[in-house]
Amino acid sequence: MNHSSPELMTRQLHARFDTEALMRVLRQMLLIRQFEEGAEQAYMRGLVHGTMHLSIGQEASATGVCSALQPEDYITSTHRGHGHCIAKGADPKFMFAEFFGRDTGYCRGRGGSMHIADVASGNLGANGIVGGGIPIAVGAALALKQTGRAQVVASFFGDGANNEGAFHESLNMAGLWKLPVVFICENNRYGMSTSIERSTAVERVAQRAAAYGMPGVTVDGNDFFAVADAAFEAVERARSGQGPSLLECITYRHRGHSKSDRNRYRTKEEIESWLARDPIERFKQQLLDSGLADARQIAAVHREVAAQIEEAIEFAKSSPEPSIEHLTDFVYSPSQGAPEHGR
Repeated sequence: MNHSSPELMTRQLHARFDTEALMRVLRQMLLIRQFEEGAEQAYMRGLVHGTMHLSIGQEASATGVCSALQPEDYITSTHRGHGHCIAKGADPKFMFAEFFGRDTGYCRGRGGSMHIADVASGNLGANGIVGGGIPIAVGAALALKQTGRAQVVASFFGDGANNEGAFHESLNMAGLWKLPVVFICENNRYGMSTSIERSTAVERVAQRAAAYGMPGVTVDGNDFFAVADAAFEAVERARSGQGPSLLECITYRHRGHSKSDRNRYRTKEEIESWLARDPIERFKQQLLDSGLADARQIAAVHREVAAQIEEAIEFAKSSPEPSIEHLTDFVYSPSQGAPEHGR
C-alpha cells in the first residue's frame, strides 16, 4: 500500500496542485461528506424513500481520481456513487431533488439515489447493477478511440464487482484494443457482508490487471495524494494512446452496505480503527502540516459547505413533484429532453 511521505507530498504539490486547487479539493471532500450526511438525515425523516448506499469514508478516492480528469472526460459510477457524481461536478441541489423524487432532479425524479446521471458534466450514470458501469465505460472509450477524440473514461466499481464476468470481459477488451479507460476499484473490503478475503482468490484486485495486459497498482485509498498521483499517471497513459490501467484504492465505508444493513459482520474494533484513518481528517492535517491552510480557513470552508447543503435541501423540498400525466416521459428516449439545470 502506498502512503504519502512528506517528501512525496511536496513533490505532488508542486507538480499537480497549487494552494487554491488544494482548498477546492478540501471543499469537494466536505461537500461529498456533508451531502451524504444530509441525505442520511433526510432518509431518517422520511423525505427519501427506498434505500441508499453511502460512501462516507471513501471521499479521497473519488476526489483523487477526478482531480486527474478534464471537464470533457467521462465517468461511470456505482450504486455507491454520490461522491463520484459530486467530484465530477454535479450540483448537490439537483442531486437532492433527484433523491426526493422531484421534477428538478438530474433524472426528473425517476432515478433516485442509485441512478444519478449528468452527461453535461461527463457523468454517464451511476448503476444499480454490480459491475454494470464497467462495460458502459469500455463502450464509451471505444467510441472515443474510433472518433479520434482525446478524452478518457474513468470507471468506478467496488471490490464486489471484480468477480463479475463483466469485469473480466471488459478489461480483456480494453486491454486488447488499448482503449482510453481507467478502471478504479474502490476496495472497501466488503461486497455487502462478504469480506474480500472470502470472495477473491488473489491478495490484491490490482494483480488481475496482468492477465489483461495493463498496469495494476494498489494505493492507500484514504490518502488523496496517493490516489491522485496514481490517477494522473493512469489518465496520462490512457490519453496518450497507451491503453487502460487498473487502480485499486484500499478504503472503508464508515456506514453499512445500505440503510438496511445491521452491520453485524464487522467488529466495533475494526470500524473504529478505520474511523481513525478518516480521509478528510488526514487531508486537513496534511494541509496544516504543510502550512498551506490554517484552522480558521478550514473552519470557513466547513461553514460554506454546510450553508450550501442547507440551501440544496430547501431547493429540493420546494421543487415540484412530477405530474402523473408525464409518468412515462424521460424514461427511454433522451430526445425527450432532460432538465437544463441552469446550463
